[in-house]
Amino acid sequence: MRLLITGSSGFIGSHLVVAALKRSALVAGVDTAPTALRHESFTYLSCDILEAEKLRAIFSQFQPDHVVHLAATHDISTPVNENLGLAGYRVNTDGTANLIAAIRDYGRVRRAVFTSTQLVSRIGHVPANDQDYHPSTYYGRSKLIAERLIREQQGGGTEWVIVRPTTVWGPGMMKHYQRFLELIKQGRYIHTGRRQLFKTYGYVGNIATQYCELLTAPAKQVHEKVFYLADYDPLSLRAYADALAHEMDAPPIRTIPEPLMWAAAKAGDVLNYCGWSRFPLNSFRLTNILTEYQVDMVKTQEVCGRLPYTFEEGIRETVAWFLTVRPGGDMSQRGGLASSSER
Repeated sequence: MRLLITGSSGFIGSHLVVAALKRSALVAGVDTAPTALRHESFTYLSCDILEAEKLRAIFSQFQPDHVVHLAATHDISTPVNENLGLAGYRVNTDGTANLIAAIRDYGRVRRAVFTSTQLVSRIGHVPANDQDYHPSTYYGRSKLIAERLIREQQGGGTEWVIVRPTTVWGPGMMKHYQRFLELIKQGRYIHTGRRQLFKTYGYVGNIATQYCELLTAPAKQVHEKVFYLADYDPLSLRAYADALAHEMDAPPIRTIPEPLMWAAAKAGDVLNYCGWSRFPLNSFRLTNILTEYQVDMVKTQEVCGRLPYTFEEGIRETVAWFLTVRPGGDMSQRGGLASSSER
């Protein structure tokens, strides 16, 4: 397999590169950020996918037969009603259009896996079908546009698959989630109320495996279909945070009643409005924290089969990584308590 991965230096992309190399693929990583990875079967190619001509040249140069599209602009905290527009998400819309055009013009890609997001429908909404879109963020709206562009390719020579990762965790998590881990380590993270809050999350090593399986599964199982990517069993947010705390030998996590947290969130709304964006809690984030969501993973499990990492193994690897990269004292200068927000 000659696999081209856009966004190869990112969180999921870097894990996918390693997983694909272990399966003896020749991999080209397309990204604007360099990578430290050195492997005889891996080639890093610097490119912004908004540069259509350069992207097409890369296809001619590397000659892939499979593609995974991960390059994206992420924003997990901007409500649709804020006056920001979609202009900041051109990588998700115009970039995806450029990639589709490059695949079409090159004409020799057997299968392309396009990464969307669960946020094409707001957290808590259970879609009636794969095109029941209800995004609540500009990021989700941009991915909705991308999905529609992909669906317009029906009838072409390339098999296509859309995947929607849920909340993904593990070594290499973005700084937003590193803050969550740092708060736990310092004993400053708090549980909101006593509910377990079950959610469908995915450990990044398992997500990389699911991508690999979708690249090689029989066409009749995956072509023109949508798959959610996550672990098959939902986890409890409380149990997840407690397990991280235990592995880090951190103080036990305290619990604050929901009404008090809502009062803090309302205060955060005011502070955010006044320009203090670093206040860790607002109504948007607290709503995401308290909203349970469980995705039906049966279809994905039927195609991808058994996953390599258990929850306990994921916790151990995540903590081991975090303890090597955490900034010494960087967050200890900030007072107060905080609770994590969700993707």
